[in-house]
Amino acid sequence: MTFVTDDNRRPRDSDRHRQQRSKNLFVFFCLLAMVAAFFVLTIVRMGGGNMMGKL
Repeated sequence: MTFVTDDNRRPRDSDRHRQQRSKNLFVFFCLLAMVAAFFVLTIVRMGGGNMMGKL
């Protein structure tokens, strides 16, 4: 005997789990953007911004 949910979602795919997953993705992308910004700022401060002029 198999249990079929209303809209074929996994048993742990409740509203609370989906909200938490959304929050986790939001935090992940915020951290990713912050890391990218620090990387770019570091490269610019170290003088890597003029790499095209040195070629």
